[in-house]
Amino acid sequence: MKARASAVPAKALAEEVDRLSAAGLGALGYGEAELERCAELTLRIHRLKAERHAVIPAHVYQRAEVLKGVADHTGDSYKLAKDCLGTRAKRIVFCGVRFMAETAKILNPGKEVYLPALDSGCSLADAITAADVRRLKARHPGLPVVSYINTTAEVKAESDVIVTSANAPRILRRLYETHRALIFLPDEWMGRNLARELGKRIGSELILWRGKCIVHESFDASSVAIYRRMYPGLNILAHAECSPAMVKAVDFTGGTGDMMRYVERTSASAYMLVTECGLGDLARTRFPRKTFVPMCRLCPYMKATDLARIADVLERLPASHRVELDRGLMDRARRSLERMFELAEA
Repeated sequence: MKARASAVPAKALAEEVDRLSAAGLGALGYGEAELERCAELTLRIHRLKAERHAVIPAHVYQRAEVLKGVADHTGDSYKLAKDCLGTRAKRIVFCGVRFMAETAKILNPGKEVYLPALDSGCSLADAITAADVRRLKARHPGLPVVSYINTTAEVKAESDVIVTSANAPRILRRLYETHRALIFLPDEWMGRNLARELGKRIGSELILWRGKCIVHESFDASSVAIYRRMYPGLNILAHAECSPAMVKAVDFTGGTGDMMRYVERTSASAYMLVTECGLGDLARTRFPRKTFVPMCRLCPYMKATDLARIADVLERLPASHRVELDRGLMDRARRSLERMFELAEA
C-alpha cells in the first residue's frame, strides 16, 4: 500500500482497509484509495461512538460503507425500531430517513437521537399530513387508521396502528376480524396489493390514500419478461411498494427482510431485487456465491447520509441535527407503534 498522509497510524489504517474489503466493499468495486478514505472515517467514527456512548442503526438502503463500516444494527424499519427500543446507549445516530429517526425518538424519549443528513426525507411521509388524517377520519367515522411506518410522527399520533411492508398483511387480517373496513395510508400501491392479497374491495372495505414511493413507482413491469428471456431461471423479487402490475409479474413480494430471507433459503440461477439499490449491495456482500442481476433505483434521501456526515454529527453533537418532538405527540404516536408490536408478534 502506498504511503499517504494521515493522522491515523499506518498499521491501524491498513488493518481497517483489510476489514472493510473483507466485509464486502472490495467485491462491490471500492478501490484502494476509496477504501483508505472510508477507513480513516470509520476508525474516527468508532472512536467517537465509544466517547459519546452512541449507537448507529442503519437501514438496508444505506450506503455500503455505512452498513459494513460503522452500523451497530442493520435491518428494515421494523427490526430497527425493535433494536432502538432495546438499546442502552445514551445517543442514537440514525442512518436512514427522518421518519425512522423520529420513530427511534418516540420509542426512546429520554435519549438523544440525531439525524446525520437533514435532507433525508421520504416521499411517502411527505404525501400526507396529520390534518389529512383527521379529515379522513371525519369522512369515515369509526374506522381504524392503519398507517405505514413511512409516515411522520404527527401522522403516527393520529393513527390506531402502524405497519411495515413485512407485517401489514398479518396485522390487517387481525383487524378485519373485528372491523368491516379499514383506512390504510399513505402508500396507494401497497394498499392495492394488500386489497388483492386479502380479497378486500377498495373504497368500501379498504380506504386508500394517494401516496407513492419515488423509488418504487419508477419500475416498469413490462421489463420483467425481457429479463426472464435474458436470464433463464431468474427469480425476481419486488418490494411491496411496487405497482400491482409489477407484483403480479414477479416471483415474490415482501419487505426488505422478507426478500433477504427468500434469497437465503432458495437456490436460483440468479436473483433480481426490484427495490432500492442498497439492498442489492447488501445481498451481494451477504451472499457472495449467489448471482444478482441489477434492476434497482437509488433513493436520494437514503443516500444523503455518508460517513463524513456521521463523523461530523458525532464530533459536534449539533442541536440542529437532534430530533426533538413534543412529549404529548410522542405518547400518542408510541401507542400506535406498541399496537404494531402487539399485533405483529401475537
